[in-house]
Amino acid sequence: MKIGFIGTGVMGNAICLNLLKAGHQLFVYNRSKSKTDNLVEQGAVWCSSARVVTKKADLIFTMLGFPTDVEEVYFGSNGIFEEIVQDKYIVDLTTSKPRLAQKIFTTGVKNGAKILDAPVSGGDLGAKNGTLTIMAGGDKDAFRALQPVFNDFGKAVHYFGPAGSGQNTKMANQIMIAGTMTGMTEMFVYAKEAGLDLATVLETVSGGSAANWSLSNYGPRILQGDYTPGFFSKHFLKDLRIALETAAEMNLSLPATTEAKRLYEVLVDKQHLGDLGTQSLIKLWWQ
Repeated sequence: MKIGFIGTGVMGNAICLNLLKAGHQLFVYNRSKSKTDNLVEQGAVWCSSARVVTKKADLIFTMLGFPTDVEEVYFGSNGIFEEIVQDKYIVDLTTSKPRLAQKIFTTGVKNGAKILDAPVSGGDLGAKNGTLTIMAGGDKDAFRALQPVFNDFGKAVHYFGPAGSGQNTKMANQIMIAGTMTGMTEMFVYAKEAGLDLATVLETVSGGSAANWSLSNYGPRILQGDYTPGFFSKHFLKDLRIALETAAEMNLSLPATTEAKRLYEVLVDKQHLGDLGTQSLIKLWWQ
């Protein structure tokens, strides 16, 4: 199968490397061409637009930043749906709006394509190690057909139902992460103010009932002063806004997630630190 990949940032690039390692023929496009250079060196073929990728590939993955980027890549000039998509598989790995996933599905099916929304979780390490969690919604037969490809970069791969279900599952995931990130941050702030040895606190807490993925993966980075993005703060804020917008549509109030969003808004919108990793939330207390 010829695979196209649109969006080769931190996550997309690592996924592409795993697809190349698995032996797939890969066609790539990214707005910043330089972010595909290492992939081309490994055998990928550079394409000049999303439309060209779609023309050359049988399976097209997208991994983009914001819903506006998704809209542009799918529906804009030289976008995916400007090309013939009959019998092609199209999978959006972006964390995006459930309603947008449904719009892409409807348009794709109308034009004969097989569509999935399949956001992922696991951060940069999961992408590099090929151990991402993949949450899919949309065409169930397409999901079954693509399972071997998903296994090339994912460890836990699940189907949740109609179009938009993958995005809703990812929103549930991000709601959970919001709690672990604020909890980890306040834990460090409290421990430091109490005069405790932070490395020992991290080791202790990680070995007990408070253990979680964020603590294990981002806790050591905080202690090393490493705020490079495994996942951009600006993208996490985007996710929290989508989660709360969708929750409001369901008449749900999520106060803890609302507070997490407020804190990340301070970090991203007021302190302009959106290009740092989500662990940089600690900078609201530590500079």
